Amino acid sequence: MSLDIQSLDIQCEELSDARWAELLPLLQQCQVVRLDDCGLTEARCKDISSALRVNPALAELNLRSNELGDVGVHCVLQGLQTPSCKIQKLSLQNCCLTGAGCGVLSSTLRTLPTLQELHLSDNLLGDAGLQLLCEGLLDPQCRLEKLQLEYCSLSAASCEPLASVLRAKPDFKELTVSNNDINEAGVRVLCQGLKDSPCQLEALKLESCGVTSDNCRDLCGIVASKASLRELALGSNKLGDVGMAELCPGLLHPSSRLRTLWIWECGITAKGCGDLCRVLRAKESLKELSLAGNELGDEGARLLCETLLEPGCQLESLWVKSCSFTAACCSHFSSVLAQNRFLLELQISNNRLEDAGVRELCQGLGQPGSVLRVLCLYDIYWSEEMEDRLQALEKDKPSLRVIS
Repeated sequence: MSLDIQSLDIQCEELSDARWAELLPLLQQCQVVRLDDCGLTEARCKDISSALRVNPALAELNLRSNELGDVGVHCVLQGLQTPSCKIQKLSLQNCCLTGAGCGVLSSTLRTLPTLQELHLSDNLLGDAGLQLLCEGLLDPQCRLEKLQLEYCSLSAASCEPLASVLRAKPDFKELTVSNNDINEAGVRVLCQGLKDSPCQLEALKLESCGVTSDNCRDLCGIVASKASLRELALGSNKLGDVGMAELCPGLLHPSSRLRTLWIWECGITAKGCGDLCRVLRAKESLKELSLAGNELGDEGARLLCETLLEPGCQLESLWVKSCSFTAACCSHFSSVLAQNRFLLELQISNNRLEDAGVRELCQGLGQPGSVLRVLCLYDIYWSEEMEDRLQALEKDKPSLRVIS
């Protein structure tokens, strides 16, 4: 538990009646209230609602991973419907909210003009619930900026209501709809909504959504037109090399300032990696890249490493876990570790590097110019000799952390 005058933060604690009685006065005065996985039930929601009614300081309420249900959520929301409520962030993630409960939530959004961030992931809202939610989001009094809807049982039918929200909300900054089966048609509708929207979008997360290579042409337009976009998450979608070829022109557009690109498990090979390397050379703004779970092979590793030695590439974090690398590519990584002045994190776990590969990595890390701080080597097997060498490296370089 974390507690100060401004914040009440409790995680994974079953609250007895006596403990609950101690906490209630704090619910009435803290700016931040987080009760994460605390076994809260519908009955406790009545107490929460009463406490929130007399807490004008509340800015954040997080009740994630509690089985509140529609009735419990309704009760909590009633506590927020006071003229003095100035809440900015609300998380009801994994609270057993259903589509039937979205009507009340929709009405509440109309009365909370200060609310900027809403987390509803891991609730079975369905398309009908999402439609109700969007009716509230479209109200002029609602000024929401960030919306998380991961694992909400949405289909392509939910994308037109969401697109309408995007068109109507110039302040919208972040949308997460990962792990919903919206598929190619739904992604296209969302992209059209973003294309028509004046919003300065900063983050778009569409992981495991059925995005296809054809969608990459739509996404290319979004990346090129939204200079505000800093994070694009497309992991676990069948983009393939064709999709990368379609997406990269948008990433190369002069207005693109993307910082984080997640394209793990997207069916990319060394060919697609070659297209991506052109982006890395040209865009100093790109700092975080995940290519984990793509069959890049040693040729892909070579292309990446050659690019990481180019002055225009200023990548700070690279995830290449499970990319079918062998020891043969590690001399390239060794050169990067020795010479690159920007790369701080390398996640290269679950590749067949063995002793020979790890030895090459150690050689690079041992050079005076090496700046790497985190090296992840999970699921890689090496000898006791290599273990000793890695430990010696950590001792010699206190700033380096090897995770295995």
